[in-house]
Formats: sequence, structure tokens, C-alpha cells
Amino acid sequence: MTTFEKKAMAENNEQVNNPLHGVKLADMVEGLVAWYGWDELGERINIRCFNFNPSVKSSLSFLRKTPWARERVEGLYLKMLRDQKK
Repeated sequence: MTTFEKKAMAENNEQVNNPLHGVKLADMVEGLVAWYGWDELGERINIRCFNFNPSVKSSLSFLRKTPWARERVEGLYLKMLRDQKK
């Protein structure tokens, strides 16, 4: 087994319990909008791209450049997944 293969296996093992593994940011935003709608999403995460002329495209552009906002979106997405299972 090569070093590259060992590293790839280690990364895969680390991701087994990560519910966000393989989920695209666009899918998260679209899922949140479908679940909460733009108005409630903007109340829960108060960022301009959710509150003023919201769109998935503008949100993705902002979230890719802003780690703190992306963390909030990921957290709310995980909460949404838990709520959907109830």
C-alpha cells in the first residue's frame, strides 16, 4: 500500500461519522430555504444575503468567502436534519 493510499484511507475513516461529508454547500442552502424559507432563514442567521434580495447564488458567493457564516449555516443544517427525523 502506498503512502497516498494510506492517507486516503485515514481521511475516509475520519469522515465516517461526519454528517456533512459529501454534502455540497449549495445543497445545504437549498435545503434550508426549502425547510425554513428565506424570511425565517434570515432571522435565524442574520446576514445580508439572506435578508435583502436573497438568492442561492449570492448566498454561496458570500458563504464561500466567510468562514464564520458558513459555520452557522452548517450548524443550522445539522439542526434541520435532526428536526426532520423527529
